[in-house]
Parts: sequence; C-alpha cells; structure tokens
Amino acid sequence: MKEKPDTVRIAGIVKESIVDGPGIRFVVFAQGCPHRCKGCHNEATHDFSGGEDYEIEKIVSEAVKNPLLSGVSFSGGEPFSQPEGFLNLAFGLKEKGMNILAFTGYTYEELLSLSRKNESIGKLLQNIDILIDGRFVLEKRDLMLKFRGSSNQRMIDMNATRAAGKAVLVADENDY
Repeated sequence: MKEKPDTVRIAGIVKESIVDGPGIRFVVFAQGCPHRCKGCHNEATHDFSGGEDYEIEKIVSEAVKNPLLSGVSFSGGEPFSQPEGFLNLAFGLKEKGMNILAFTGYTYEELLSLSRKNESIGKLLQNIDILIDGRFVLEKRDLMLKFRGSSNQRMIDMNATRAAGKAVLVADENDY
C-alpha cells in the first residue's frame, strides 16, 4: 500500500442527505471519474484536476458531529479511483462506529479484479456496508429505484457478501 494519505480529493460534502442511501447520510463526493457515464447527474466531478484536497481527519470530525446520521456515503466521481484516501477515511469513520455506503461505476466483480493489482481497493471493500455498483446507463434510467439511477445498478449487502463469498443483494430495500 502507498504511504497513508491524510487528504482525499473531493468535489464537495453534503452534511445531510436522504437521497444518497438509507436514512440521513453525510455524503462525500469524490473528485475524478474514469467512467464519464452519459447523462451523469454529477458531471462536474469527472475532472481529476477539479475539486480540492480535504483533510480526512476533518471529514471524520464533521461527520460524527450529527447524532441523527444513519451513516456516511461515498459518492462521486469515483471513490475507487482514490482507494488509499477513501480507505483511510473509511478506517476513521469505522473507528467512530459509522455505517458506510459507497457508490461506484465499477461492478463488484470488476473491483475484485482490480483489488488483485491494488490491495487498497480490496481493503476498502472490506470496510463498506452497502455497495451500489455499476455504471449509470441512460437507456436504463429508472426514477422508481431507491438510491440508484438505472436498472443495471445493484444494491449489495457487503456484510452478507463477505459471508457468502459472492455478491448478495440487499434483501428488502424498504429495510433501509
């Protein structure tokens, strides 16, 4: 693993969101995305040179201030394009007992493959509770889906996935 970064490059933070995962979530938007999905609603996050470097410790301290939060969501851009930084952010949040959801344009299976080359990707997956995977596909857009934009995207229960050794979808989205 590379030297432990103390910053992560972000496009911004939303301190309270009800659309970026179950409950009230603190959302960290990664800056930079290789997918550049047609119709993406976060197009401003695509440029890797945009955004700003933000101290991980500062993000953790901001997130834990709100006792009403259900957890923290990593959105994008693409959080897995900065696996070392988001892994260290996940470590800090987990130490404080926070639930973590991550959005990614990669599929879970693609991330497993990438983790063979970069162990931080695998470790980041180990610290996520819910993974919403897959690229946004404009032709499969579905406004009725919870927390997803297109029908090809999956809401994966990462704790059940680790136990089963294969992707396990969230059993009932209404539980979240």
